[in-house]
Amino acid sequence: MKRSNLIKSSLPSSIAAAFAWFALSGGALAADAVKPSADKVARGKYLVTTSGCNDCHTPWKMGANGPEPDYSRMLSGHPEKMELPPAPQPVGPWIVAAAATNTAWSGPWGVSFTANLTPDPETGLGKWTLRNFVDTIRTGRHMGRGRPVLPPMPIPMYKNFTDEDLEAIYSYLRTIPPVKNAVPEPLPPAIAPTASKQ
Repeated sequence: MKRSNLIKSSLPSSIAAAFAWFALSGGALAADAVKPSADKVARGKYLVTTSGCNDCHTPWKMGANGPEPDYSRMLSGHPEKMELPPAPQPVGPWIVAAAATNTAWSGPWGVSFTANLTPDPETGLGKWTLRNFVDTIRTGRHMGRGRPVLPPMPIPMYKNFTDEDLEAIYSYLRTIPPVKNAVPEPLPPAIAPTASKQ
């Protein structure tokens, strides 16, 4: 009898602890705990392929016919060991410049580097929940609450994905090989020398 009372009295605190963990963890969605279906992963692969994710998040290399994606580093973002010269200043109507790898972009926002979308737990999306991923796309902010996601990421277009589309993309990204690659933080825009003299 005493044991059953102990179980009854500890049950509400266990439930409360579970809810607290859920709230503090960012509210992981059910998809994080369930293995996605092959159809969902295939749909995600299709969306990643047709939405141009490889165009920027997979480093490019020079091939026989010009620049092409380096699939040995698929979706791993800007190479961490790549040294770049200072970003060029915009000329005339041109406002954007891209590195030869297509993973570093310079414009009025500064210099942005494409993120590592692989499931590497330290440098990629390995620790992200579905909720983190969806919130990032919906809000245009890193993990749904951090710094803004910078150009050329087409957040205005990607916000139109359905929840099912985003879940499929997330599911597919969890299945690709993890690549350890710590992408640099974005660089703020340079202050023009004439601005400091005014």
